[in-house]
Amino acid sequence: MAPAKLVAMQLRLHSRYQNSAGQRVRIVLNLKRIGYEYVPVPSASSPAYRAINPQGLMPALEIDGRIVAQSLAIIGLVDELYPDPPLLPADPFDRAEARAFALLIAADVHPINNNRVRKYLAGPIGASEAAIDGWYRHWIATAFESLETALARRTRPTRYGFTETPGLAEACLVPQMANARRFGCDLAPYPRLEALDASCRDLPEFVAARPEMQVDYPG
Repeated sequence: MAPAKLVAMQLRLHSRYQNSAGQRVRIVLNLKRIGYEYVPVPSASSPAYRAINPQGLMPALEIDGRIVAQSLAIIGLVDELYPDPPLLPADPFDRAEARAFALLIAADVHPINNNRVRKYLAGPIGASEAAIDGWYRHWIATAFESLETALARRTRPTRYGFTETPGLAEACLVPQMANARRFGCDLAPYPRLEALDASCRDLPEFVAARPEMQVDYPG
């Protein structure tokens, strides 16, 4: 349960339906049973959003008027303010492994495969659609091979990747797996990732965070 003094906090998540960083945060807020207002952002480059988050990246979490950007910084703050249920294991080495798993997704593969990078490859670089698809799939394969190996090396059995309940690793993995499927990546070489994804993606907290469940989803 959240500490009583935090119950009255007003949380507003500024994001967009098809923003996997925002989806990570939505999953965590749902896992923590934290109520929040979802504020759709039509464009990250709009002056209105830049006034909220000068980085021009989504998402941004507004807590009682204070703005925090970057999904893992937001998730870290939420986990500190609302520690139950925990997102990370208690053991320090397991915690480091779980963080490394999440960071490989959020800091390594996602930033070089996101929409603004693909647009730059198509525009100023002049890359073809086939070349951009190849770029995307190459980096997904590189990252997923490492993630698969990380799970294979686990010696401490847990129900989920690193914890007994879904946590940080799963909040980062499930949106990235959905993106990989959307871009036609071959996931057969990663049975552990597929199994972990399958164990979470139909849980209510994950379903509610899906792009198609957001009010700004087209149609």
